[in-house]
Amino acid sequence: MYPGKFAALTPDKPAVVMSDTGAALTYAQLEERSVRLSRALWDAGLRPGDNVALLAENSLRTYEVYWAAMRSGLYLTAINFRLHPDEVTYIVDDCGAKALVVSTGLAETATVVHDATPGVGLRLAFCTDPADDLPPGHDDYEAALAAASPEPLPEQPRGRDMLYSSGTTGRPKGVKAPLPGVSVTEGGDLLLSLFGPLYGFAADTVYLSPAPLYHAAPLRFGGMIHQVGGTVVVMPRFDAAAALAAIERYRVTHSQWVPTMFVRMLKLPDEVRTAHDLSSHRVAVHAAAPCPVEVKQRMIDWWGPILHEYYAATESIGLTVIDSPTWQQKPGSVGRSLLGVLHVCGDDGQELPPGEVGLVYFERDQFPFAYHNDPEKTAAAAHPDHPTWATTGDVGYVDEDGFLFLTDRQSFMIISGGVNLYPQEIENALALHPAVLDLAVIGIPDPDMGEQVKAVVQPAPDVEPGPELEAELLEFLRARIAGYKIPRSIDFTDDLPRTETGKLQKHKLRARYTSPAPA
Repeated sequence: MYPGKFAALTPDKPAVVMSDTGAALTYAQLEERSVRLSRALWDAGLRPGDNVALLAENSLRTYEVYWAAMRSGLYLTAINFRLHPDEVTYIVDDCGAKALVVSTGLAETATVVHDATPGVGLRLAFCTDPADDLPPGHDDYEAALAAASPEPLPEQPRGRDMLYSSGTTGRPKGVKAPLPGVSVTEGGDLLLSLFGPLYGFAADTVYLSPAPLYHAAPLRFGGMIHQVGGTVVVMPRFDAAAALAAIERYRVTHSQWVPTMFVRMLKLPDEVRTAHDLSSHRVAVHAAAPCPVEVKQRMIDWWGPILHEYYAATESIGLTVIDSPTWQQKPGSVGRSLLGVLHVCGDDGQELPPGEVGLVYFERDQFPFAYHNDPEKTAAAAHPDHPTWATTGDVGYVDEDGFLFLTDRQSFMIISGGVNLYPQEIENALALHPAVLDLAVIGIPDPDMGEQVKAVVQPAPDVEPGPELEAELLEFLRARIAGYKIPRSIDFTDDLPRTETGKLQKHKLRARYTSPAPA
């Protein structure tokens, strides 16, 4: 299914609503505007297999661009709007965008990108404020839609997204999979066939999306909701108290979160956490980053057994899922496989028995993706002896019942004195200390041990950093993890380099300790 069906059945029903203002896009509007944009892209010379890029804050326009691409056989690259202009330029160039849609709220970045990407043939800008001027070299988005035909293209091959990895370990890379080869009217969405029955997506679904729409999960889940005729409620940005208010205001039935959002909500004052009616809330999905056991248990205690976790990646190599009752029997697990066959392999590539930690692979009928313009990285993601097994570099183990437990990313592992240490375990132990707002554990160079464990903590508001707090946090850890895992020291910072989807960019944090000091 696709939104056009619901434009006929429920034309006035909101397809997308902005949580802060209540501004809405109905199914009839989504259908007409995505058709007109698809026509504008076609008239500009874009053909199936070409790429359209989007640089915008969370907006109603996002899903107009999304569905214009999906009904034109185009790849859509939604770009992190918080990137430096040079990073945005790199992505626009790398993905080979022939069209670029931007918001005027990002006019400064759009101007820099314009001058550095002469290969883009069509540039459209929509106004985030009526008083905004269009960036130089950009045409008016609304005028382009008004001038385009409202008749769908004669053929509407289904497109797909081509998103860029979060860049947690280096420069982001585009994840490109083959086009589905079917019409948008035929359906055939693999993710919807998996998640739809699992979470009960239907026309009565009201889905809260508190994360940035340039990220794979929020963008794709919103698209799934439109395929069943539900409503997507989009927050302009995450705010813990505002998220609870949105659940009550819009009678949200489904939502999706990352663990840092849970931590922020759990640290709200009790009178704020209990001020809203959350009785409509049936399914709370979380993913994207590891969730500490204590954090998840506290959320279940608060919201009830409505938490559902999945483990996947932008690369769509595989999928594991677990619900609350099962998780309480297997605390810390990310579930059993729903897509792909799980394998855990050692450094020599050999499959490991249950309980032993190694690199996590998923086996599919065929290798599901390629990193755009990076055949070496694509090859590195495949198992050396099994070309249909793929990994994104996560480390973990499978227990005797087939449940996957993640321990960390391979690139984050610390080797100190020949011992492998996984920062995630240490981070999980410290995450809910009331004095900690955010934290990261990394390995830094050590002349004797090779690496030493360093914790970097962002204190909670009104908490004074210093030796006393460091001693308190180290003592807190000693009661929870083995002594050899305790950080050698704790540094304090005002911020940590974390993406809006909750992923730590540890390569940036490590650079603070490994880059030469400025003269």
